[in-house]
Amino acid sequence: MTSTSDRRTKMPDADLIARFAAIVGADHAITDAAEQAPHLREWRDLYVGRTPLIVKPKTTEEVARLLALANAEGIGVVAQGGNTGLVGGQIPRESGHEIVLSLTRMRRIRSVDAAGGTMTVEAGLTLAEAQVAARTAGRLFPLSLASEGSATIGGTLATNAGGVAVLAYGTARALVSGLEVVLADGRVWDGLRALKKDNTGYDLRDLFVGSEGTLGIITAATLRLFPQPEERATAFVALPSLDELLPFFQLAEAQAGGALTVFEFMSGELLSFVTRHIPGTRKPLAGEVPWYVLLEISSAAGRASPLLDELLVKAAEGGLISDAAVATSLNQAAELWRLREAASEAQKGEGGSIKHDVSVPVGRIPEFLVKAAAVVQRVCPGARPVPFGHFGDGNVHYNVSQPPPMARDAFLALWEEMARAVHDVVVSLGGSISAEHGIGQLKREELVRVKSAVEIELMQSIKGALDPKGILNPGKLLS
Repeated sequence: MTSTSDRRTKMPDADLIARFAAIVGADHAITDAAEQAPHLREWRDLYVGRTPLIVKPKTTEEVARLLALANAEGIGVVAQGGNTGLVGGQIPRESGHEIVLSLTRMRRIRSVDAAGGTMTVEAGLTLAEAQVAARTAGRLFPLSLASEGSATIGGTLATNAGGVAVLAYGTARALVSGLEVVLADGRVWDGLRALKKDNTGYDLRDLFVGSEGTLGIITAATLRLFPQPEERATAFVALPSLDELLPFFQLAEAQAGGALTVFEFMSGELLSFVTRHIPGTRKPLAGEVPWYVLLEISSAAGRASPLLDELLVKAAEGGLISDAAVATSLNQAAELWRLREAASEAQKGEGGSIKHDVSVPVGRIPEFLVKAAAVVQRVCPGARPVPFGHFGDGNVHYNVSQPPPMARDAFLALWEEMARAVHDVVVSLGGSISAEHGIGQLKREELVRVKSAVEIELMQSIKGALDPKGILNPGKLLS
């Protein structure tokens, strides 16, 4: 079955470019190559695209007019938020046929209902701005990523991003109650509902969340807000070996229950990368250990610190941890968080890095780490796995840095072979080849390999029904 994603879209001529530009105004229609450049390259430099035009609409009505024109003329449209994606989903293809629709001007906070626990915001608002808006209203919007200063609400919903608080609050999908979406033909679906229960047929919201801009363009969302924790207790913990990782998590869950809001793990070698390459960072604990955990307990005032202390004492008595640094101030907590948040950035200093965003059942994470390390060595002897991730939801960022003597290009040439080998381990353990970054361009062929024919056909049928001309993010997600 041929996907509508692969149907050829045409290059817009000068007259058509002028018609697109007229919708948003000349100041918000970018044709200059230098001004376009930041929108056409993703930060790992894996994908660099071309486009005749970048448009920056201000309103949903402008988005609708842009898509109606693109659909009528058969022009491909790539929606883009903060350009923080890691699989090339937000980058136009090298053919240069597609226009880029940047939503960064759509950043209005339409309403905040603190009592009802919701706020409605536009797609171009950053996660950090959404967090501030919620906090100003005395509430919490818990979606948190290392890139939250530039990642947008629309982009994180389009990819169903997870982040560090999934353990307690769920992925982006769980944090949205309603959407406003512009369809391929320019029609607008107004699903901005603040309901916790709505059992009236197919859940269209869940259809668009995670669809990577291939079914419609999210222009606004009603987000779920939560009570602000009165106290947070943060610790950076050393583990003597991989064998203690799962039992320590199980103990933390049993001791803290719903108050356990963060349980992030990282390898000792990755921590060395961070302190070596990220200015202002230092190891919070003496010595060298193979694994570390950053954990956080959030609760009512006076409860978090005692819970954390009791957990660490029991873990130490049981031989599950070898040392721990407990933050005694907000600044110290921020320093500990910086060690985890800089994990991706630090790997650039070690040369080429082959990255895998995968998930496996929580109880099988240690097994995955052992088996994946073995296949990596078969593909590239001397390569250095530096895994980290969100242990509580099974999401492992299984990144592999090049052997120091090896040329970067020679190492990166092994990406497909290594990805296939790692993904085979993931699938054998009942896991997923994409936990939170999506499929984009990077994993299109792998998706077909690991999904059943029935799943692929169902997805292609949905795509064909909602975007019959294949104008929305062509060449992404579906092969």
